[in-house]
Amino acid sequence: MRVPSLPNGSGFGGGFAGMILPGRRHFRNPLGPSEAEVRANLAGEASADAALALHEGGEAEPDESQDIPLDLTAAAFFDVDNTMVQGASIIHFARGLAARKYLQTSDLVDFAWKQVKFRVTGKESSSDVASGRERALSFVAGRSTEELVRLGEEIYDEVIADKIWAGTRALAQMHLDAGQQVWLVTATPVELAQVIAKRLGLTGALGTVAESENGVFTGRLVGDILHGLGKAHAVRALAVREGLNLKRCTAYSDSHNDVPMLSLVGTAVAINPDTDLRELAKNRGWEIRDFRTGRKAAKIGVPSALALGAAGGALAAVVARRRENQS
Repeated sequence: MRVPSLPNGSGFGGGFAGMILPGRRHFRNPLGPSEAEVRANLAGEASADAALALHEGGEAEPDESQDIPLDLTAAAFFDVDNTMVQGASIIHFARGLAARKYLQTSDLVDFAWKQVKFRVTGKESSSDVASGRERALSFVAGRSTEELVRLGEEIYDEVIADKIWAGTRALAQMHLDAGQQVWLVTATPVELAQVIAKRLGLTGALGTVAESENGVFTGRLVGDILHGLGKAHAVRALAVREGLNLKRCTAYSDSHNDVPMLSLVGTAVAINPDTDLRELAKNRGWEIRDFRTGRKAAKIGVPSALALGAAGGALAAVVARRRENQS
């Protein structure tokens, strides 16, 4: 699959809306979309295209033993991090990459520190999300899409398979049993997200699209990271392509950042919600499901100690190695 590159000189990150015509003065329409909104829209459109291409390319033969009538206009959309998977999926992938020497120790320490903040606060920082995905892009630049998928499959089996929330997985199966499509929606690269969806037996995944040419990543994003508004754009674009009625669809997330996606569908469910989403869900009458046992102890006590210990151990290893090299 080849994803076209964004036009050079594009003030909005791509598309005719951002092209600069020579010899003309350009004034930004104060009533028009912002640069971030245009990039989010591009990310959503690209994600929907990539998700359907990957789904169609890897679609298995229908199982004739399963006689489930299809509900063609309804679907479920699941956020991944802390909703379907315990913690942040990109950090789990980073651990696997570090074990294979694809990442340096300093990269792993940075990922570990962001994991500490994510697990302790239950919230994700937009700047952390951006820096993490940009660092992931620097890794994939020059590598083949096939290599990333192969690594993703190995790392899923080694690390992520044991971190799936059983309660959320059961909800996804409920929709599958009702004949509905079930899609993951995540800022993680779409190829890795597709691996998770395939392993779980889901329909497919909407994720961040990295530009590729002739099966090799260029190291550039198409639009932006699939986050916030981008997720809502991706869900809307997929609904148009698949003929879904969004009022009959359901979305699940743990993060207040996903309110645009949750507000887009007929039924919104907060899963393991952060403080802001929990409050909003109560105010809007959204269902709340929390699969964390001993929530405060698990969220603040043990994971923070373990994560801080892991980060501290990694830092100590770096210091020790430097001292050995200097001696």
